[in-house]
Amino acid sequence: MDIIGVQMDFGASKRGMNMGPLAIRYAELCENLAKMGFEVCDKGDIVPISLLDTNPAMKNFNSIKEANQELYNKVLESLSDGAFPIVLGGDHSLSAGSVSAVREHFGEIGVIWIDAHGDFNNDKSSKSGNMHGMPLSALCGFGPDEMVKFGKDANFVNPSKVVLIGGREFDPEESERLKASGVTVFCISSIDRLGMCAVMERAVGIAGNNTKGIHLSFDIDAVTPEGAPGVGTPVHSGLTLREAFLAAEMMCESNKLISLDMVEINAVIDENNKTAKLAAELILSCLGKVVF
Repeated sequence: MDIIGVQMDFGASKRGMNMGPLAIRYAELCENLAKMGFEVCDKGDIVPISLLDTNPAMKNFNSIKEANQELYNKVLESLSDGAFPIVLGGDHSLSAGSVSAVREHFGEIGVIWIDAHGDFNNDKSSKSGNMHGMPLSALCGFGPDEMVKFGKDANFVNPSKVVLIGGREFDPEESERLKASGVTVFCISSIDRLGMCAVMERAVGIAGNNTKGIHLSFDIDAVTPEGAPGVGTPVHSGLTLREAFLAAEMMCESNKLISLDMVEINAVIDENNKTAKLAAELILSCLGKVVF
């Protein structure tokens, strides 16, 4: 297991996500992975610097791009060494770098994106210009393409192999873009109707069919704020704790997980590291920790 932190909050409007990797480590992620029998190599953190930017439609693009280039290289190196990369965030814009590297290494992959938001805006549709709302769109080839070009042409993921789970706050134009994209969306009302077990079975079937495996990108704001108070963009009525853990447990049981992001933990507004502890436990569940 390679642990790679990204101390980045340039993609968001609130500061504090840069402390997420340290908070998850403080929750004893590495120690507990070792107790489970994994060989753990902590690769340290990428610490972006603030670079001059003048485009309000893609705020802090240069800083985010440089950090994601470094992350892309680190994840590729990890995969080339035969390791399983766990990326700790940091805001969700970092997934442009991590997923691109996994796609480059494996070829055709599936992606399960657990998030309260769609992350499917681009520089033209976004009202805020905050780039943590753009990575899934960029990865699927709907722009901004510059976000996923790492020294060559972008290597997009196939939208038909992408599943978004837990969404409950979409911009109107973002919803239309998602509907036209080919991405499968199980919003919170779908989980209410079908149950998380059925949703995850369908998601794994979609993302894992005729692919080399599944990258899981887990935004902790998918969990309801009572369970995860330390997030930058909380939305009420999200996944229950048990729904979140069931998703993680079923992801493990699928035997298709090849890489993992855990993002958007905001340590500044967390309560006694509650959200970081939850994030660490969800990672452990993804990798085999069970109740009994």
